[in-house]
Amino acid sequence: MGSDANSADDILGTVLPELIRNQRLMVLAPNGTVNAGVVKGDQRTVLSTSSIADDGAVTPWRQGPVRPRDLQIARQRFVSTAGFERGLAALDSGILLLVGVPGTGRLTLALNLLAHGCEDPTLVQVDGTVDLARWRPRPQGVDGYLVMEPGDPFALRPWDLSNLEGSLAEAGARLVIVLPETPGLVRTLERDFGAQVVRHEPPDPGHVFSSHLADICQDAQDRARLLELLGPEFLSEILPPELPPGYAAQAAATVARLGATGGMCRSEVMGCLASAEAPELLARAEGDPELLAHLMSVCVYGGLDRGTVVEQAVSLLALADSRGDSVSPDHALRDSAAKRGHSRARQRPLHDILRGIGARCEARTHGKPESVAFLWPAVREAVWDVMCRDRTGLLPLLHEWLGRPGHDEETIERAGRAVAAMGIRSGGLTFGLVRELALSTQQPGVRVAAWSIGTATHDRAVSDTAYELLEEWSAAPETALRTAVAYACRSDMGGVKAEHALPLLQHVVDGRGNDADDVAVALTVAETLLQQFATGSPADKGTIVRHMNSWAQAEGVAGLLAAITFPTLVDCDHGWFSDQLLARQETASNTVKLVQHALGEAAAYHPMRDALLAWCRGTDDTPQPDAAVEDLFARLVDTRQPGFLRLLLSIERGGDAMPGKGLAARSLAAWRSRNQPRESE
Repeated sequence: MGSDANSADDILGTVLPELIRNQRLMVLAPNGTVNAGVVKGDQRTVLSTSSIADDGAVTPWRQGPVRPRDLQIARQRFVSTAGFERGLAALDSGILLLVGVPGTGRLTLALNLLAHGCEDPTLVQVDGTVDLARWRPRPQGVDGYLVMEPGDPFALRPWDLSNLEGSLAEAGARLVIVLPETPGLVRTLERDFGAQVVRHEPPDPGHVFSSHLADICQDAQDRARLLELLGPEFLSEILPPELPPGYAAQAAATVARLGATGGMCRSEVMGCLASAEAPELLARAEGDPELLAHLMSVCVYGGLDRGTVVEQAVSLLALADSRGDSVSPDHALRDSAAKRGHSRARQRPLHDILRGIGARCEARTHGKPESVAFLWPAVREAVWDVMCRDRTGLLPLLHEWLGRPGHDEETIERAGRAVAAMGIRSGGLTFGLVRELALSTQQPGVRVAAWSIGTATHDRAVSDTAYELLEEWSAAPETALRTAVAYACRSDMGGVKAEHALPLLQHVVDGRGNDADDVAVALTVAETLLQQFATGSPADKGTIVRHMNSWAQAEGVAGLLAAITFPTLVDCDHGWFSDQLLARQETASNTVKLVQHALGEAAAYHPMRDALLAWCRGTDDTPQPDAAVEDLFARLVDTRQPGFLRLLLSIERGGDAMPGKGLAARSLAAWRSRNQPRESE
């Protein structure tokens, strides 16, 4: 047996390399008998057209005809590009290597190239796993063959294509091999195959949209009516320059379908497209943590610079990797991240990831960095809809991630609005996670929670729940929760209306303790009051002054905070206070009481004095004193409070440059005249 085996090895060593590579042509049977039975008729060798798999099994070529309907649509809706003419020239040799980014219309171009010049062509698509060095075309009956993304394009050699060219010429057919655009591939192919390599450039999305719409809706007047309904800005909004042809075709089909049912609007079209796109994106990201993390990052931070989007995606992967197996019932993101190490670095080019989630990099404009956004912005909201309906297991992980946005105000706002989106879409069910977010050790978590609850107060479906939560938190012993309420009442952080914000803020300061954190809460409340007043409407300003007067009547921190804060409010808008004083309504009375209150507090006297002097300085430049300031001082004289007398004496003793000298002198005279005994006495 040993000698037989050695002789077999010797024979194999002398066999031609072609036979070693194509073992189906060879029968090796040392000392054996082949076909030992009785045979009637002639004997001949039949070479199978099957291939040998890696495990030795014989399998047929995987190929089949291109569907006539697919070919018809590809030809009718084809938008020619410069690559079409170059492709025709390259096909003169019988073979074209077409290189391009997936999803940019490579298949449509390839089919039109193969069908060119034939009224009713017969085209066959060959599976990309086929070894093209062994594959041969049918002797006749086929006009063209298409191979999409062969497994190893670098395995092709010039002599392989030379053999194929000969076989194709004999069969009267042509072959297009479609390849993905990967780094270094084009350069290598051009070196080996020269002019047979053509790089595909995607067609203009506007032309693709028009071509598909014209094929679906063939009446020109109907098409014009549809576009008129959508408005002049619709096409630029829905067809950005980088939009893949498939997206443009889908937009055309959606417009035709909705238009056939009657009236439609731009938002309806965008909503339909987004609602169809979102489930597909999430399905595509199933089991692909890198894709899913970038999808979530674009949903939250889309429109910001590329570095922020990528950094936040990597942060989500790292968090998923660190949480452990028992934290979340949704294992797809966490487990795959741990196995593949996605938390440490991106594993494939960013443009490939963005293409997979329907996003793009937008070029720098006006000095702003390159940003990342969805091709269709409405997709963001649609993704949250699907996530909160079908992927609830991921919500705890997403809340924890969103509580770590960094310290940039823009990212904090985006994170807060994303948390609000989840709360709104879940009917308020995820607000319990917001509490955990506010109580987390991550400092931005408090402001993210504030943004989310403040934003939720404006949604009719969950506003009652959001206000109940703010009421509960405003009286909570935890300073983090009360701080979140103070932030949520800012008009630039969610924007709780003034009529609701002031009672909440009073609860926040009334519930304070004696530690340093509670002092910080009080300062946050003061900042919120100033911000609300500075940005509020006249009615909002009146509401704030009315509530602050109530604070001033109360004992404790609320009264002190009203005294310290009010001078800055006066400095903020002299004109508004003047109008209110001259109107002599409720706000005028509240203003007088608050000035009196501030002048009576030791900590607030000097700020209030400076604010009143600044108001008086404004009147010194006019021929006549401001009637509102005159009225204010006259009404303060009537109060007979020592704080105001201290102010008048301070002005009297001041230098000539001190503003309000004349007004103070008249006020002092009035004060003193009321202290003179009556003649009858």
